[in-house]
Amino acid sequence: MKIKILSHFDFALLIPVLSLIVLGIMFIYSAGINVDGINLSNEYVKQIIWASVGFVFVIFLAFFDYRKLEKHALKMFLVLIGLLVLTRLTAREVNGARSWLGFKSLKIQPSEFCKILFIIFLAKFLNTSKKHSGRFRFIFSVLIFMIPFGLIMLQPDMGTASVFLPILIMMMLFAGIPVRYIMLLLLSGVLTVYFLVLPEWYAKIAQRNIPLMSILTNIKIRDLIIFATGAVTILAIIGYWFYRDNKYFYWIAYGFGIVCFALIASYAGGKIIKGYQLERLVIFIKPEMDPRGAGWQTIKSITAVGSGGFFGEGYLNGNLCHSDYLPEPSTDFIFGTLSEELGFLGGIIIFALYFVLLLRILMIIRKSTINFGTYIAAGIFGMFLWHFVENIGMVIGNMPITGIPLLFMSYGGSSLLTALICIGLLMSISYRKYDF
Repeated sequence: MKIKILSHFDFALLIPVLSLIVLGIMFIYSAGINVDGINLSNEYVKQIIWASVGFVFVIFLAFFDYRKLEKHALKMFLVLIGLLVLTRLTAREVNGARSWLGFKSLKIQPSEFCKILFIIFLAKFLNTSKKHSGRFRFIFSVLIFMIPFGLIMLQPDMGTASVFLPILIMMMLFAGIPVRYIMLLLLSGVLTVYFLVLPEWYAKIAQRNIPLMSILTNIKIRDLIIFATGAVTILAIIGYWFYRDNKYFYWIAYGFGIVCFALIASYAGGKIIKGYQLERLVIFIKPEMDPRGAGWQTIKSITAVGSGGFFGEGYLNGNLCHSDYLPEPSTDFIFGTLSEELGFLGGIIIFALYFVLLLRILMIIRKSTINFGTYIAAGIFGMFLWHFVENIGMVIGNMPITGIPLLFMSYGGSSLLTALICIGLLMSISYRKYDF
């Protein structure tokens, strides 16, 4: 009986997760210590409580048959929409965003839990639409994605919204949707961001005016370009409809459609994204241009990481994180706290633990014989990978600061509980990989 119970738990998955959580609690505690060596924060206690609650979910979900979620996926997606609408309408504004619900002592971030609901509903759609064409599955997958993405952008919470894109891409890849459709989405997204930040980049980084920028800043010229690219796209689609054998029409529509969509989306994004968020998207390239404004977090974070050297200054001995120099040392920049005290060696340990975790998820995906489980695991893989890349990247100055936590380590009940629920689902998928 004991052996059968233990078989529900994927220890290759659980060990790196436990290690990351323990390290996270250690450095949340360290981040709360002031220059006098006194800990004035109880964040580490709250993190222990959230971790304990999370492991209750892990145990429950490890025994729970995740396939039962498929028939309730639509209800869960409607709950997702309701939560995000409620958050946008009733949440108090904190740091320029309406993302939190609850009381002062107990607040949750609904958008974190909505990642799981989104993954489950999209997995159901991909599983039940296998007989349809790749184009149909792609279009409806993107429409499903746009609902939570748009509602979270309206909060506005650009960091959390960005996580939904890698989730979508990974799930579509493993669902067998043609790569050309996925590249269409990726290129459209990249070009949208490019058009959105290019004027800011030239103003803040290049510090010079270029006539070509009038395409993006002059409303009349931009509208004319949108009309022209849109007209070419429509004509190319018509041409392809009548001359299927001529692939030139297809690729003309493909290219001009991307440009047209990106111009429209960048204009809409400029209306939603606030000025300080736009600055963060470009200032990380050269943070010294605004050392007391948009670039100060990046500068301080890089300094803290670099000050640790190879072996670090020792646990609880970090001068910068204890003197309020490092911004948000227990949440967004906890990797900076760890790097100062454990150095490059500590960073390598974190990289190794995440590598083992992500590799194990890929093995679960590979061995799963149930499509619904494969798609859920693929979405979780995309979520974990993006959180890791973006958080570490912004701490070391290679990515813009978006406020994405380092899962399992950063202080925060919503993100930790969401991540542990995902681990529970992965264990359920792993245990039932051969259960037809």
